[in-house]
Parts: sequence; C-alpha cells; structure tokens
Amino acid sequence: MLTKKQRELLLLINDRMQSGKIAPSFDEMREALGLKSKSGIHRLITALVERGYLERLPNRARALEVKRLPEGYSADSSSNAKTPSAAVISNMQSIPLYGRIAAGSPIEAIRDENGSVEIPPSMIGGGDHYALEVDGESMVQAGINDGDTVIIKKTDQANDGDIVVALVDGEEVTLKRLKRKSGKVILIPENDDFQEQVYAPEQVQIQGKLASLIRTYH
Repeated sequence: MLTKKQRELLLLINDRMQSGKIAPSFDEMREALGLKSKSGIHRLITALVERGYLERLPNRARALEVKRLPEGYSADSSSNAKTPSAAVISNMQSIPLYGRIAAGSPIEAIRDENGSVEIPPSMIGGGDHYALEVDGESMVQAGINDGDTVIIKKTDQANDGDIVVALVDGEEVTLKRLKRKSGKVILIPENDDFQEQVYAPEQVQIQGKLASLIRTYH
C-alpha cells in the first residue's frame, strides 16, 4: 500500500515517461509534489524502488523505469497514459499518516502529519482513524513487524487486551497491549525479549486502538 505522496510521484514519473520517454528532474518532482527539498524525493523514490514499483537503471540520465502501477490503475489501449479505475479509486479512503511509533521503548510523541495512506473503508469501519509506521520488534508475536503500517482508531477508551497507542507522561508514545491490575496500567509487549512497562494511571493516556494493519514487504 502506497502513501499519497508515493502514489503521486509514481504516477507523475509514469505520465512523463509515457509522453516524453524521460523521467522528470528531481526539481520538477519536488515542485510538482509541493515539497521543500529534494531529500524528500530521494526518500520517496527509495521507498518505491524497495516496493518494486520503480527500478533504477545504471549508466543512464534520470535512470528510472516504472515496473508496475498502484492497484486501481490499468493500461488504456486508446491512450499512452495509465488511467485510474474510477470504481476502485472512489472506494478508497485517505487517512493521515503520523510518522513512526515505537514497538519497543517509547519514542517522542508524534504530532506532525507525514502524508497519508489510502485504504478500503472495509479495513476500518466507522470513526476517525490515522496511520503510524511501526519502528521496532516488541509486537512481533501479535503479527506486527518492524516497518508495518498500523491503522489506529482514535479513542481515549480501551479494554484490557486491546492493542493501543499509549501516550506516556505526555511525551512519549508506544504501541502495546493494555492491561490494568492492582491500580496500575501495564503496557505489555508481544515479544518474550521485552519487558512489561508498569505505570500509574495518571501517567498513561490512550490515544487510539489498533483497527487494522498494512504489511510491508521489501
């Protein structure tokens, strides 16, 4: 599953190469996507290469080749361009991507939006949702791996056993299974190599609970 910016860049490169047989320059890509620096373009291209959408070709100027397009796009025999399937695209829902969350030790609280992801509504149901990229391996026994994208339903309420986004001491966030016992809040990892984290109730604020997951393959 691509982020909104990854999708926009891939289609920009594809459209330009279909019409002119050469990829746009990094400056052209940056301007088209409204980014402030070319480093963002480098990161997007690297992600697209890792996911098998683009290939870097050696010894050629602007050496990129489009290997495949996002789901919902197909070849139109009457046009050189790839066009979206209206039925698929219209059913996709865009939710904000809020950077990375630790599945290990807590990290600094996430506040800034970092693009968006598009997913079928069937993955989430009702309510407000956001996405986070997983950083760490403390939840692998729950099937949540480093580099996955978790879809989180916004809520400040959760039951024991739920996998939650927890804000600790107003500064750090982590993804853990929730348990309450003896007046304490316990954040439980799903990896035998990690220890439970025990806090007073006033130290922990629930910011959402796991609704779905997007697996990333490299």
